[in-house]
Amino acid sequence: MQKTNEKLDKIALSGMKFYGYHGCLNEEREQGQDFYVDVTLSLSLHSAGKSDELKNTVNYAAVFEIVKSVVEGQRFHLIEAIAEHIADLILGRYPEVRAVEVTVHKPAAPIPGDFQDAAITIRRAQGDQKA
Repeated sequence: MQKTNEKLDKIALSGMKFYGYHGCLNEEREQGQDFYVDVTLSLSLHSAGKSDELKNTVNYAAVFEIVKSVVEGQRFHLIEAIAEHIADLILGRYPEVRAVEVTVHKPAAPIPGDFQDAAITIRRAQGDQKA
């Protein structure tokens, strides 16, 4: 169990690219588009650093597969829902992760005008998903 004064460390996976069929418009749900996801996990990495054992940390490849299963395996109208599902799955699978931040980028969002990216970021902590 984590001490309340223990400083949390971070694991970050940035720029994960997936092709998905998300959006409110029929064209988005039929044609699909690229989505990029960034995930930052907050947890103690002390044990992993001392032991040099994968079993004492969160496997990055497993986190990638969680994100991939949501973005490529499900369909949502909102990128907010994509992020929420990713956060719920990570927190549910890894109780040692105290909090997770998920950013979903939708650079080809159907916005009339010139823009580089449309993205949302959520932060969820252990216990939030039970509310």
